[in-house]
Amino acid sequence: MSTAIRVWEIRGDGLVALDSSMASGGRNEADDLQRWIRTDPGLLGGDLVIVGEQVATRSGPLDFLALDSSGNTVVVELKRDRLPREALAQAIDYASDVAQWEYERLNEECLKYHKQTLDAYLNENLPEADVADLSINEATRVLLVGTAAEEALERMVEWLSGTFGMGINVVLFRYVKTQDGAELLARTVVIPEQVERERSQRQAGRIPMSDDPGAYEPGELRGRLAGYLAENRPTPRRIARFLLPLCVEHEPVTRDRIKQALVDDGEAQDERQAGLIICTLSRELGMRDRDYLRQVIRYEKTSAWEKDNYRIEAAYRDMVRELLGATTETRGGSAPSP
Repeated sequence: MSTAIRVWEIRGDGLVALDSSMASGGRNEADDLQRWIRTDPGLLGGDLVIVGEQVATRSGPLDFLALDSSGNTVVVELKRDRLPREALAQAIDYASDVAQWEYERLNEECLKYHKQTLDAYLNENLPEADVADLSINEATRVLLVGTAAEEALERMVEWLSGTFGMGINVVLFRYVKTQDGAELLARTVVIPEQVERERSQRQAGRIPMSDDPGAYEPGELRGRLAGYLAENRPTPRRIARFLLPLCVEHEPVTRDRIKQALVDDGEAQDERQAGLIICTLSRELGMRDRDYLRQVIRYEKTSAWEKDNYRIEAAYRDMVRELLGATTETRGGSAPSP
């Protein structure tokens, strides 16, 4: 039997069941729930902030994109009335796309929705979290939201959470209207929130951040750096194509110089997009297990989350030149002059 929320009103010494629906109270399930969640994300969980609505994915728009205080992305799928089992497949489809998004994409969605950078918005709206140390999108959670759920859906969600530690839950709301006309909204979840959070954190782990450099011997350092620069991801490619060549030719290299190089090369359409790319590079350099990068690339911290004035340690300049190679496209000669 699927989860149901029943509400009684106390009248005198007795109880009267309240069976009103949102429709009977002049409300619309999807529209009103969406508006209430938009204005008070705490309805979904105490530590969530909404960073996008009707966010485009490769499988269509998802209702809400949120982040929690651990930096996890949260895909929120809202259904009118009862949640069918098919809602699970749809939400997982969205989550499989969102899970691959780098900081740059999440920052872009936040800018569109709140007109603020992601760091600034989280700093203001997640005061309990240490934003500078958050590992953004190391895990993706799914919240299915409705007014009821099919038994099969609940069974699948409990199995995915309990067996595989998947961050997934069902949030159900019940609207009631009392005899006096007061409107109430009750809420329950299929899996206790603390249980769901602990399971997902154990499964995903959390990558810590650091500013400490590594202490590798030259041979091991060279191997680690070469392996990283060979990765087929946008961030290592941009570090190899822009940050390192600029640092070889200039000392220090400012954020503004990197922005200009990105725009001049066509890697970024404008200064705003260039700024998003630099945020992604900065996050990568701050991951604790990237200490070999910090052994080679040094920087100054201008705020809790912003880095500037990048430079290469003198002892590693020749090694970096060799790794970039004679055929690697560099920006050193065409970057803006000091």
